[in-house]
Amino acid sequence: MPVTSKADLYRKLPSVDELLRSPELASTIEHNGPAAVTDAARTVLGSLRAEIAAARLDVAGVDLALSGIIDAIERRVRKTISFSLRSVINATGVILHTNLGRAPLSETALEHVRHIAAGYSNLEFDVETGNRGKRDVHVNALFRKLLSLGLTGDTSTPEASTIVVNNNAAAVLLALNTLAEGGEVIVSRGELVEIGGSFRIPDVMSKSLATLREVGTTNRTRVADYERAINDKTRLFLRVHRSNFRITGFTEQPAISELVALAKARNIPLLEDLGSGSLFDLRSVGIEGEPSVLDSLNAGVDVVSYSGDKLLGGPQAGMLSGRGDLINRMRANSLFRALRVDKLTYAALEATLLAHLKQDHESIPALRMMHSSKEEIAKRAEAVSGQIKGSKLSVESVAGESVVGGGAAPAAVLPTSLLALRCTGLTADEIAVRLRANNPPVVARVEDGRVLVDLRTVFPEQEPALIAAIQAVGGS
Repeated sequence: MPVTSKADLYRKLPSVDELLRSPELASTIEHNGPAAVTDAARTVLGSLRAEIAAARLDVAGVDLALSGIIDAIERRVRKTISFSLRSVINATGVILHTNLGRAPLSETALEHVRHIAAGYSNLEFDVETGNRGKRDVHVNALFRKLLSLGLTGDTSTPEASTIVVNNNAAAVLLALNTLAEGGEVIVSRGELVEIGGSFRIPDVMSKSLATLREVGTTNRTRVADYERAINDKTRLFLRVHRSNFRITGFTEQPAISELVALAKARNIPLLEDLGSGSLFDLRSVGIEGEPSVLDSLNAGVDVVSYSGDKLLGGPQAGMLSGRGDLINRMRANSLFRALRVDKLTYAALEATLLAHLKQDHESIPALRMMHSSKEEIAKRAEAVSGQIKGSKLSVESVAGESVVGGGAAPAAVLPTSLLALRCTGLTADEIAVRLRANNPPVVARVEDGRVLVDLRTVFPEQEPALIAAIQAVGGS
């Protein structure tokens, strides 16, 4: 039997034009366009040529590949033009999971975004006067109400003005550049934090064209350290929330009241980077010692920066709330235009703020998850585990802890009930890989040789898909 050369194998391959004229691809071309299908056909043929060149295909192998070439092209098209950003099931128990998009939006926020995105809006138009308007008016009034009403209905708090930029890092950058460009900013060494994505306070300070003036030590800083560092170049005091970590043991940090008193006495603004920035009482979910935006403003802090997609439960955004004269200076900074947000963010933020104003925290998914009790989650876990069948699968309910995440309340944990998964013949890491390969992907925790599923962060309507994903791991 003659040996088939590589040239003979290459000649068996159809051309791209032949494939595109194939009736089997007509529907694919109609739905996805000729350019996408042409690119997919070239890629599949290129792979076959590479296999032939590497001597990994003989005549039988080429014939087998050609029998499935239409399917291979269609799979390539689907992979190429499908969305990269897609929904996942968060079974980690980390409520504000940065890698998974932080706070999910409420149904009301989604509907308001859809309504505003589908047409034109009054984003920067005053419908009463017919003149150009300002985009931040849509939320500034809501912020004023929330920050004046407070947690107890107290209306004695002076009105705070608020502007919105694209995230909290941008808010800090804008504030530093506006209030301290060319001057010094005094900050404790124990607050020179780095959080996810390489957001480092010293680097942001440098980009703002302000000079960092460190005071105190890593674990102990006193108000006297701030006072001794003041000179004719001092423009700002900066207080930074220690996101994602705690310093314990032999520590000292000045009370916010001490910094406020010093700032007022020396007429130097005090900026506090709260990071997560709660607008509701965290004590209602068992979290103590975390200041809210209102706490800081009531204490006399001049400007507070915080995030929209953390404890607020809204879209990604960065807010600056505080003294009207300082906020107006930031609004007039040309950097503000580069950092401003679009109509979709304003729509989602407006809906979220209205829910806060109505005290309708249950409508905000992240806050609803925080309020869920261990007993509620245990009932759901029992119901889910009862539907998981398979001789290879082992599911047991164990006590555990959820976390808020996102740099919010780093020391706080929420008691929960976990589902611990095992599967005969598979390691915990292999189970986790199979869960992530599901559609939709399921992201869980791996601890002590077990895969742990926390239903606190799984929406009830996602439970059937979660059960199906677990069943698929066991081959059932």
